[in-house]
Amino acid sequence: MLTVIGEALIDEVVRGTQEPVAHVGGSPMNVAVGLARLGHPVQFLGRFGRDPYGTLISAHLHDNSVLLPIPPDEGATSIARAVVDDDGAASYVFELAWDLPGLEDRLDFLLEATTVLHTGSIAAMLQPGASQVLRAVRQARPRATISYDPNCRPSIIPDVEYARREAENFVRLADVVKASDEDLQWLYPDLDPLTAARNWLAIAAGHAGRGPAVVVVTRGVDGPWAVCAGGETQARVPATEVADTVGAGDSFMAALLSALVDRELDGAQRRDSLHSLSAEELARILHYAAEAAAVTVSRPGANPPTREELRTRIAAQEPAPSSTSAAAE
Repeated sequence: MLTVIGEALIDEVVRGTQEPVAHVGGSPMNVAVGLARLGHPVQFLGRFGRDPYGTLISAHLHDNSVLLPIPPDEGATSIARAVVDDDGAASYVFELAWDLPGLEDRLDFLLEATTVLHTGSIAAMLQPGASQVLRAVRQARPRATISYDPNCRPSIIPDVEYARREAENFVRLADVVKASDEDLQWLYPDLDPLTAARNWLAIAAGHAGRGPAVVVVTRGVDGPWAVCAGGETQARVPATEVADTVGAGDSFMAALLSALVDRELDGAQRRDSLHSLSAEELARILHYAAEAAAVTVSRPGANPPTREELRTRIAAQEPAPSSTSAAAE
């Protein structure tokens, strides 16, 4: 079982006097759907209300075979509302509630069969829920691989020192970390993003049994880059027609985790094997995840590929050029 804990919300677009257009969203929820479409059993631990927007979220998750062990509550479903003016400029209003009361009492049962726990984004920074998520990660770590994506939202969490502290708390407990270059530039404005990523990996060297085995940096058109104990590597961006980039990073994250599970590198008992991953194998994983993101950007919205779609796309491609690798310092 793979477990994703985090926010589900509604992205609501309002244009003038038109009726609002609602889309189901939330980075962790998108990752859960991506993993399910790639053929993995997934449960999503999040919150949404017993209201029409909550019904949209619940239906979306059920339609994608994602398990929902936590029922909706009496609060309002979280909304990220974009108000678009006549010139096309958008201003944003957030109505967010992130709290999972009583979660700790059920964690042993909910995490019993979990081999991977993924979290990040708003859920790992917005209180009071962020502290609950951190406790869940600590409780899951003795049995599960921990995955983390900061997916920073400065418009929601504007205090960069607070965000950096919270991110580093999760990085110290994570086995797999994925961040965009924009995330790292905001968190560490005085560092090159790749240097910041190397520093995160160095946590593992300085703390026996703790810290990430893999740190991945997505860099838009420059392609993903990653570092592990075996070296550094990168992959190209696959050629594709771009509809939009919504959900691309979440599809990448889901495929990255899927590739590790397919290689039987999930679970705390395989942590040493994950830390022994070679740069060459990591390059193949990056290529797979980049292809998943390419499918998503080729169609509107956060619409990750199924395993069959991804397999068909990769089979149709010419062999990818060898990714570069170099010994890690």
